[in-house]
Amino acid sequence: MELTIVSLLCIVGLFIFMMMGVPIVYSLGFCAVAAGLYCFGTDCLPKVGWTPFHMLFNLAWTPLPLFVFLGSIVSQTAMGQDLFKAASNWLGRIHGGLIVSGIIGEAAMAATLGTSAATIVVVGKVAVPEFERYGYNRSLSLGALLAGGALGPLIPPSATFIIISVLADLSLGKLFVAGIIPGIILAVMLSIPAVLICRFRPEYAPRGEKVSWGQKFSSLKKVWPIAVVILSIIGSIYMGVATPTESAGVGCVIVMIIAFAFFGLRWQGLRQAMIEAAVINAMILFIMVGASFFTYVVGSSNIAKYLLTIIGSSTISPWLVIIIINIILLFLGCILEPITITLLTIPIFIPIIISLGFDPLWFGVVFAVNTQIGLITPPMGIDLFAVKTIFNIPTGDILRGVTPFLIMTLLFLVIIVAIPELSIWLPNMMVGK
Repeated sequence: MELTIVSLLCIVGLFIFMMMGVPIVYSLGFCAVAAGLYCFGTDCLPKVGWTPFHMLFNLAWTPLPLFVFLGSIVSQTAMGQDLFKAASNWLGRIHGGLIVSGIIGEAAMAATLGTSAATIVVVGKVAVPEFERYGYNRSLSLGALLAGGALGPLIPPSATFIIISVLADLSLGKLFVAGIIPGIILAVMLSIPAVLICRFRPEYAPRGEKVSWGQKFSSLKKVWPIAVVILSIIGSIYMGVATPTESAGVGCVIVMIIAFAFFGLRWQGLRQAMIEAAVINAMILFIMVGASFFTYVVGSSNIAKYLLTIIGSSTISPWLVIIIINIILLFLGCILEPITITLLTIPIFIPIIISLGFDPLWFGVVFAVNTQIGLITPPMGIDLFAVKTIFNIPTGDILRGVTPFLIMTLLFLVIIVAIPELSIWLPNMMVGK
């Protein structure tokens, strides 16, 4: 049987196993090994054994476990609580102010946590009780927090950017910096529907208590730990002082010092952070190993080469190709989680993007946003069902609440696709670029 047909059957098999509830790592591994044995015989088995070693001992992955550990330490402290309280003191009196405070809190915590689920949970644990205290509409407020999770992988550090950097051989520092301006814009855009809806439906978000200027400025004193962490990571990368790996290590040390000295972190909390980081990293790395061999088998059919040939010999507009790629990613986001999508598609799409003359840094940002949209849309919607379970809200209610923010996120995706300068201007200004 032709290798291309076997590769397509391998992809179909992956989706079938996932729909049956088989964990993604087993689905990837079984389909890849079965297809490899059929096409290459036992010659593929050394590759199966060599892949984990190659993946796990590649120093390019070093920032990933460090940033995950950094985020795990932060989640053991009250940094998220202090940040949300400071934002609510300043914004609580405007319509939907607490929702906007939650989104701002997610944007800031994204710069230390790096993943959408962790960002939602850490901010949500503080914000949701406040929403309930002031009588905020539960559907709308949780929908906003769910959509704000997209800021996690967009604002550096980001696990998605780390994986893209390794697979596409791009500068991780530049990818991190490329996500800053789009992340800020997305935070502002997500705040707009919250304010407008609550302005015209005041019962959705009663105004908070009046806070004196003294209390407002006093609350800012507790925000400094997050500011120090952000500046130590992003500032060192942007100024060319440290590599992403070095900045991750320095960030971990700074966070531990702050956590021990000012937030009472002790051995039990540190142990919990280490366990959490180990579990998350193990999960990611196992998926990476399975996806790597899967990509090897599928890539052996030269699908990327065929696509490049088709696109090169056709009269299709490059921008139409970009639109098609985005549609494919939106579809995949509904049934796969971002790490798997990244591992499976980046090796195929990046050569196409470069051949069309587009900046791969820009595409990395577009890709990150696109895959995160899938986390809040059914049928898979990992973040969607995480919020449903953790905060005990019916699926219908959370879907209604997230809809206006989802529309705004899709509009944001259109904007960054149409205006690449929003993503590439800041990296081009980096010191020592």
